[in-house]
Amino acid sequence: MKTILFLLFLTCFSLFSKAQKVFSVDYESQADVKVFVVEYASQADLKVFKVDYSSQAGKNDGAWFFVDYASQSDKKIFFVEYASQADVKVFFVDYKSQCGWTASSKKYLFY
Repeated sequence: MKTILFLLFLTCFSLFSKAQKVFSVDYESQADVKVFVVEYASQADLKVFKVDYSSQAGKNDGAWFFVDYASQSDKKIFFVEYASQADVKVFFVDYKSQCGWTASSKKYLFY
């Protein structure tokens, strides 16, 4: 299930924007931040848009670029199975204009 969701996010269409470089780790103990993907935007702390190029990376605004290696990332994330295990709940959006923080109290997790 996690693999299917991850592959779906990687294949989303994207526009030019600023992003944060993230790497999805295999084990919870390797992660800087634990992430849960919610079904609805209203449940999310952060609405995420996936961009295509690392050169678009920059600030903590909800636009992410998934890198190939942990050493290239700004943050290492782990996708958890339950919302109660997560530091941040995210929802993947279709357009750059939709991304951003809904719970600004959790912004510090990605600095």
